[in-house]
Amino acid sequence: MKDSLYIEALDQAQQLLKPRRVAILQQLAEPRTCTELAELFEQTPQQIYYHVKALEHAGLVVKVAERRVRGTVEGHYQAAARSYWLAPGLVGQVGTPQQAEDQASLRLLLSLVEEVQADIGRLGQQTEVGQHVPSLGLAAEISLPAAVRPAFLAEVQQLFNDLAEKYSVDAAAEEPADPFRLILACYPDRNLG
Repeated sequence: MKDSLYIEALDQAQQLLKPRRVAILQQLAEPRTCTELAELFEQTPQQIYYHVKALEHAGLVVKVAERRVRGTVEGHYQAAARSYWLAPGLVGQVGTPQQAEDQASLRLLLSLVEEVQADIGRLGQQTEVGQHVPSLGLAAEISLPAAVRPAFLAEVQQLFNDLAEKYSVDAAAEEPADPFRLILACYPDRNLG
């Protein structure tokens, strides 16, 4: 089972966004049969089978085992991942290009956040549950008077560039280096005031 599954395809998202199927996925953290699920949901195994097969076809559930029961083959199904992330690109851009240009700096931040979500989602698809991934997340809240904001932003930008330059390894270096993304965002928090 993967730690996370990043959903970029609309057909996958459509299968996931049905309340009954989300409930089934939540019960498939451990392998179960359609008969076991049917008992939990007080439905027939055939009704559950329909949903499980749709989830399996979308890659959200996997068959992990089979066994013969009274002349039929019964499948054991498990969720493909512990968590599911929907790509912001599933919705696409709304509004005219002019409206988008009016909030160019916010669009840049949203674009960066979307890249981070996509990168982490794809990384999660390559990562098994419990596997260590060298990563770091930081957050801070500060209060800035208007008079010092330009100096603060300039200093943060300089520190960020200096740090990236200091630790970046030249491509011609003898020791191989793993690529990492370093993204910094600063924006007003309207929820704090």
